[in-house]
Amino acid sequence: MEAFSDGVLAIIITIMVLEMKVPHGTHLAALKPLLPVFISYVLSFIHVAIYWNNHHHMLHAANKINGTVLWTNTHLLFWLSLFPFVTGWMGENNFTTVPVALYGIVALMSGVAYYFLAHCLTDLHGRDSSFAKALGSDTKGKISVVIYALGIGLCFVNPLIALGLYFLVTIIWFIPDKRFENKESS
Repeated sequence: MEAFSDGVLAIIITIMVLEMKVPHGTHLAALKPLLPVFISYVLSFIHVAIYWNNHHHMLHAANKINGTVLWTNTHLLFWLSLFPFVTGWMGENNFTTVPVALYGIVALMSGVAYYFLAHCLTDLHGRDSSFAKALGSDTKGKISVVIYALGIGLCFVNPLIALGLYFLVTIIWFIPDKRFENKESS
């Protein structure tokens, strides 16, 4: 499961970078129209990297998986696989309302899918397991979903507010989450 997930995440990142088109000019000014595309790419690259990092540590802390975990993991990968599309659409359209809202929906659903995966693994390992203790209350995960939902709603007021909230989630998660990393050898 881990190798398959790693492969899918590597492909997602590769597709995102391939969507960035090379400018036709030789001056720095030729890059200016690509700035929204690049900003979208950076946001998405960080999002996917954070998911990969936390997914990697969470799976190393798990001692077993079952069919439900496999399907829940596939559910997560489905939502993550939509990042190249929403990244490209958002960047190509200069952060207009609907593309930014759809980006938020994909980010929200990725967060929900990760939550489901973590809790399926907790159910499988038991509520008193070291895995469940490492997951804890999952405060960062819950806060992230709330921020994404706020971003989606506020997108219809101003898409840049939503974009700022999406970046806020990446900042929250950019600080390494040591819960599972510390339990890998347990």
